[in-house]
Amino acid sequence: MLKFVLKRVVYMLVTLLIIITVTFFMMHSIPGDPLASMARNLPEQTRQNYYAKYGLDKPKGEQYLIFMKNLITKGDLGESIRYPGRRVTDTLMTNSVVSGTTGGLALILGIIIGVTLGIVAALNKNRWPDYVVMIIAIMGITVPVFVLGALLQYFFTVQLRVLPTTGWGRLENLVLPVIVLSFNTIATYARYVKSNMLEVMNQDYILTAEAKGVTPINVIKSHVLRNAFLPCITILGGQIASIFTGSFIVEKIFGIPGLGFYYISSINDRDYTMIIGTTVFFGALFVVAQLVIDVVYGILDPRMRIKAKD
Repeated sequence: MLKFVLKRVVYMLVTLLIIITVTFFMMHSIPGDPLASMARNLPEQTRQNYYAKYGLDKPKGEQYLIFMKNLITKGDLGESIRYPGRRVTDTLMTNSVVSGTTGGLALILGIIIGVTLGIVAALNKNRWPDYVVMIIAIMGITVPVFVLGALLQYFFTVQLRVLPTTGWGRLENLVLPVIVLSFNTIATYARYVKSNMLEVMNQDYILTAEAKGVTPINVIKSHVLRNAFLPCITILGGQIASIFTGSFIVEKIFGIPGLGFYYISSINDRDYTMIIGTTVFFGALFVVAQLVIDVVYGILDPRMRIKAKD
């Protein structure tokens, strides 16, 4: 098991290094100057001081080495160019709580409802509950979040006047964003749980248990559910990362001051350090989530460890 975990950690570190390197050089290869609009009316010496402060007067290779040194030794992602004095790490720490609250609630709600609907659909194959669940799943995958968000805002805020359109800080501000963010998770888990349950229910050991007289409810509880849920764990890593990365548009629609909101703003402002820092954070979150999922899956299913050794 230790060898299995160490191998996954090495893969994670290599992936992170690639993400950081590619992001850094892609951002610095974009034509234009992030300080041009801010410093164009300043005296020449002041302009040079600004460029020296952010290291933009150095070659790209040297900038990269300085960035990696600060990141590895201090955990420092730099200072925002658009908002001098604001550290990127401080922004990530503060606003990730907002995104994490909204996305985390949406993920929990989506898993609970999606798993329940998947079980209902599998146990009622080719009957009306199955058709209803699949319609919900198709809508959850095909309907864009900005369309769903606009429809909910119109219905609950314009027509019924029971929920606020935008804002943050009150419980009612969470309702619509959480519903919008959870819709895709509901659809994903409903489809996966249904297909996995149907596959497991056709296995020989299930037929053997039924032939021995085990009641259908015990077959479902003891054999079907556990084996059907294991493959669903593999998609959980991406779902955890989507707590932050999947909220860009939703946070903009509902005026939520989360990471997605600031990420879009930093792109519009050409704030290099904020864009790179946020991208590195999202990449690290994704690979760490995948590492945790791999370890959990390896614990629950020893066959994964055997494959890793091979």
